[in-house]
Amino acid sequence: MAAHKAAQRYLSTRGGSHDKFSFEDVVLKGLASDGGLFIPEDIPQLPESWTSTLSNLLFKDLAFRIFSLYISPDEIPSRDLENIVERSYSSFRSADITPLVTLDAENDLHLLELFHGPTFAFKDVALQFLGNLFEYFLTRRNEKQQSQNKEHLTVIGATSGDTGSAAIYGLRGKKDVSVFMMHPKGKISPIQEAQMTTVTDANVHNLAVDGTFDDCQDFVKALFQDADINQTHKLAAVNSINWARILAQITYYFHAYALLLRSGRFAPGRKVRFVVPTGNFGDILAGYFAKCMGLPIDRLVIATNENDILHRFWQTGRYEKNASQPHETHIAHTGVRETLSPAMDILVSSNFERLLWFLAFEDYGRGSVQEKQRHAGSSVKNWLSQLKSSDGFGVEPAIHEAAKRDFGSERVSDQETLDAISEIYHAKTPAAKMSAQSITKGTVANGGYILDPHSAIGVAAARRSMRDAPPPETHHIALATAHPAKFSAAVEKALEKDPEFQFHDLLPDEFQGLQELPRRVSSVQKSEGLAGLRSLIRSRVPSSGA
Repeated sequence: MAAHKAAQRYLSTRGGSHDKFSFEDVVLKGLASDGGLFIPEDIPQLPESWTSTLSNLLFKDLAFRIFSLYISPDEIPSRDLENIVERSYSSFRSADITPLVTLDAENDLHLLELFHGPTFAFKDVALQFLGNLFEYFLTRRNEKQQSQNKEHLTVIGATSGDTGSAAIYGLRGKKDVSVFMMHPKGKISPIQEAQMTTVTDANVHNLAVDGTFDDCQDFVKALFQDADINQTHKLAAVNSINWARILAQITYYFHAYALLLRSGRFAPGRKVRFVVPTGNFGDILAGYFAKCMGLPIDRLVIATNENDILHRFWQTGRYEKNASQPHETHIAHTGVRETLSPAMDILVSSNFERLLWFLAFEDYGRGSVQEKQRHAGSSVKNWLSQLKSSDGFGVEPAIHEAAKRDFGSERVSDQETLDAISEIYHAKTPAAKMSAQSITKGTVANGGYILDPHSAIGVAAARRSMRDAPPPETHHIALATAHPAKFSAAVEKALEKDPEFQFHDLLPDEFQGLQELPRRVSSVQKSEGLAGLRSLIRSRVPSSGA
């Protein structure tokens, strides 16, 4: 990898500086062998003139420029990368891919609509790209191989709702790829479940686990560290533990800023805050990378639901599975709490360790780059060991203060979520007029804009953020992560007193009749453990050429 720049070489969050990996390695491996997550050795900086050179680019062209900073042309030649990007976003319903609409013109509050992809969720932006990367690398590896020697990729994933359908739609029918997607049985929305389980392609295997999303995620991590299955199967990850997921999402932060500049409502020099509904920390982590690359973000605001482990960390400097001490922002509780925003019902945010690595790296102010890398890897490994043994850990005050420089946090309850959906709908916002022209049906009714519950959490948190960063000096962009039809129960609950509202009439055409289609899904008992899951995978895919 001598020709690779530092940002095109990767290391593990728990492995220090000893081993370096190529982009192809990290895409196909997903998770490092030591249990850590892959990160670039360096974060590239865009030139100060980027607003004049890049802000007028189309989404696809901007994505190509950003991806090229992290992918060596020795691995994916520029023309091939351009083709991958083109194919990844050709099925999106909006010409802007991720359009920006204004919710509140007076208070400079905007919404970044990320649900115009095939499965109506933000994860399409990354998983369409990742699916095409898998296919590209496998095709290249297998093109001169005899059939018995061809590599077969066994993709393993866990979903709290949207990752599953987005991954399945990105991988269905792909050559030399099988996908096993676990979801917590009965704990995702009916539309989400139907989107996954009605895909009957032979290479797609839906697994309903009698547990929580965290149980599913633990199964994924255990499989990647299981020497037995790795001897016979070549495993790959689609969850946001896969670096390519984070990379793809960086683009829409730059694109949102560019769209804001083009709107004429925002001038360089003013501040912008991004407010992100957050569960596994991948979406907002992409914003952190964008900020480090030079995007002038004033602050990234973490918006959690009542599963508030991240909010509590930003308040206290302690990352604990269980809220042991009640205070003004939360009540004491244990375990995962079921909420109206199920995609965020997560106890442990996997991507958080990536941020911790960079914070520890920056905090170690002495020595060489290699020494700082070793320090960061050792710190993360120690913290994660404490999390496993004691259900929590605390960081040094300097680390906590560094985290608070770039991030803020807000916790939003179910009732506040319902209130936000109702208030935005009845406010008849400018977004309703803008989105009424959209070819994605179902976000506007009777002149009102409809938020899904996760997006509503982002909007509620953005309104609070305005108190210390008011307009016109600061604009807020909340991320709309899913189409409201995917969570119709919460929307109908919020608007049940409005006699004119009939959500069923606003379902996108793609959702009509979805519940009646044949399904293919298998049940997995948590009590059967890793051995049971390993046997199931082998019964479906005997060998992957590992």
